[in-house]
Formats: sequence, structure tokens, C-alpha cells
Amino acid sequence: MDPIFEPIRFRNLTVKNRVFRSNISGRFDNYDGSGSPVRINWELKFARGGVGAIISSFVPVSIRGRIVPGYATIHRDEAVPYWRELGRRVHEHDCGFILQLSHAGRQRDIGGIEYVTALSSTNRREPLHGFECQRMTRPEIEETVHAFAQGARRAREAGLDGVELHAANGYLFTQFLSSAINDREDDYGGPIANRARFLLDVIRAIRREVGRDFHLQVKISVTEHNNAVLPWEGKGNTAEDSLRVCKWLEAAGVDAIHVSTGSLFPHPRNPAGDFPVEELAKTYDTMASNGRYALRNLLIFRTPPLDQFFRWWWEHNRGTQIEGLNLPEARAVKRAVGIPVLCTGGFQTASIIRQAIATGDCDAVSIARPLVANNDLVELFRAGHDRAPRPCTYCNKCLVNVIENPLGCYEERRFPSREEMVRQVMSVYDPAFPAHAVSGDGGT
Repeated sequence: MDPIFEPIRFRNLTVKNRVFRSNISGRFDNYDGSGSPVRINWELKFARGGVGAIISSFVPVSIRGRIVPGYATIHRDEAVPYWRELGRRVHEHDCGFILQLSHAGRQRDIGGIEYVTALSSTNRREPLHGFECQRMTRPEIEETVHAFAQGARRAREAGLDGVELHAANGYLFTQFLSSAINDREDDYGGPIANRARFLLDVIRAIRREVGRDFHLQVKISVTEHNNAVLPWEGKGNTAEDSLRVCKWLEAAGVDAIHVSTGSLFPHPRNPAGDFPVEELAKTYDTMASNGRYALRNLLIFRTPPLDQFFRWWWEHNRGTQIEGLNLPEARAVKRAVGIPVLCTGGFQTASIIRQAIATGDCDAVSIARPLVANNDLVELFRAGHDRAPRPCTYCNKCLVNVIENPLGCYEERRFPSREEMVRQVMSVYDPAFPAHAVSGDGGT
């Protein structure tokens, strides 16, 4: 049997194939965190396209933990009916749905009106954009642990297939795990065992709340490369550090590890590809008032030759490999733990995915941008294609547009015309729903 289409069996979950839609979404929802029908349309694109399971986009467990307003949250019980309906619609296509429980910490692109200052492991502002933050007190840590456990309970009550903790890419868990970010001197800082304490506290709280028969996986940046953009910053956690953490995660009751990289988002190695500075110059103004250094960045992106130097520096620190660049770390995690390992990193070639699975580098792959470019990529694999006829170019224009515009593929070269590109981007609003189709409190 083709390894791509062999079911993968976790402790509490079976998924029909080895391709997961990775966490990616646009600002499709309401300011208060209630979900909209547009997000359901978005997820159904991939369920119909044949992926085994969808890992939701970043779903905050509290309003203070948002990256930006306009993403559906799971911070209150009123959200359960919405997520139940979304899960039901996805399940109609024999596709699983795993909710990614998340908290931005200091990495908030647009903080919103509710909370001026973000929470983090540290008082130091985020160094690239200059987002302000305050070091969490022990009561705030305990409150956040409780919020994650309640988010998991709500996901289970909604009939979803499991949850993923987003402990990668610079968000709150990374801010505790990272040796380059966490400067605490209490039980949550210092050696790696202390820096992992917050994440392990959350896992134990989730298991107490939902039991051990509900799927729980963790996404982690195995190597942080924290100084890839700003070379004066510390390097952050190494693979050796993260392998110790992965062993502790398994012992605490985690069912799978999802391998990523980078201690901020975006990062030269995640999502690896081009740095479309001309496109970013059109949209970054949305963030210009949100961070101490954001206006400086905007001027760089709009000023030759600084813009091209920044682009060169970004792509230089990316390296030459894009597809499968995290497989060496995934292989190391596979050797260290006895639970399944998922790997993300630009996958869109069937032969590369097959080889990664067959050789034991990972048990499954997660894909974001190539599935945005070709929602039916899995069905193309099934039909015998090694790659889509019009593959993802890794241009990352989808990434830099999402802060202001609907998420979709913005690479005009992939379309017969700009009008066709726009039609594809706007297709997420079709079918249209009446205003009452999904109510603000998550009801249907």
C-alpha cells in the first residue's frame, strides 16, 4: 500500500492517511472571538481535498492570548456549538479535526483593545517588532494552565478528534521553553527542566480534565535558530534540549510530537521560502502602531536598498533546502520517543513524503502553503501525480497578505490572470450564509 494512504494509528485516534493540513487560516471570524461560517468554508476546502485530518489554525484559549482579533477562540463555553458544527461538517468528508490550543504570549501582531500589554515569561519586549509584555506572575501562570485545560474540555465536548498544543514558533510556550527568551529566576526559569515546567503543567491539567483517552499532541520547534534574523540575540534551544523535552512530553501522556522550527513567526526557516518585501510593504502598515520597532521595519521594507538587503539576509539565513528541511530533527525525535512524529516543512512532492515515511524519518507530514495553492493536492497524489501541475512556489505572498486580506494564494504567475487569482482568494466566501447562520455566541 502507498505509505501516504496507509492509515496512521495513534493511541486514541486513527486518521485515514498520512497528510495533515497544518495550522493556517485567515482573519475570518469576529472581533469577540466568535466563529463565522467563512471559517467553515475554509476548512471544508481541505476536507474535500482529501487530507486525513485538519489541524486548526491558532485557537486562543483566552482573549489576551490572541495573535490578532478575527480568529475564532475557545475561551468560553458559548464557543462549543460553533466548533461542534465545524467538526460535524469536516467529519462528513471522513476527515479528522484537531483543535490547536494556543496563546500568543508577547507575539501579538495586533493586540486588540481588551489588553494593552501581553503576558510572557519575561518583561523584555519582543526584539523584531518590539511588542511590549510583562512577566507572568504565578497566579497568571496558574490561570493560563486552567484556560488550556478548559479549552481541551470544550474541544472534547464539541466532538472534535483531539487537541494540539502550539509550543513552537515563538508563542507563549516557546517563550518559556527558550533559553534565549526565558530570563526567569523562579521554578519556571533557568535549566531546561524548569523552562519546560509550564508546558508540562498544562499537559497534566489537560489529562486531569479530559482523561487519557482523548488525543493530545504537541507542536515544538526542535531547533530554535533564535538569532537567524537578529544575530546579537541568543541561539536558543538546541535539538539536544528539545529531545529531552520530547521525552518528558511522552512520559506526561502526549500522543504525538509535531516537529517544526524557529522561535518567532514568521522565521527564515518557517515558513521557508521567499521574503516578498514588495508585497509586505503594502500590508505591514497594519502592524506599524503595535510594536516599538514596527515603524522602523516598515521604513526598511519601503526604502531601497534597505528592503533588498533585508530580503537577502532573510533568505540567506533560510538555507538552500525548503521541502523537508525539518526531517533531520524529526528523525532525531523519532529515535528518542515511542509515539508518532509529524513533520512540517514545505512538503508537496509525493515521492519525498513517501520516502520520509518509509525510511522512518516521520510517521506523517503536515502541509499548509502547498495545500492553499492546491486544495486537492492529496487527491492529485492519489491520481498518480508526484507534484501538482501548478505547485506552490514558496513565494510567501499568502503569509504577508493575511494580516490585511483574505487568505489564499497570491502568486499571480500560477493563474491565467489576476482576476482568476482574486476569484480563488474570494472563493472562501462561497457559499454565502445568511447573517444568522452561525450566531455570535457560536449557536447555529
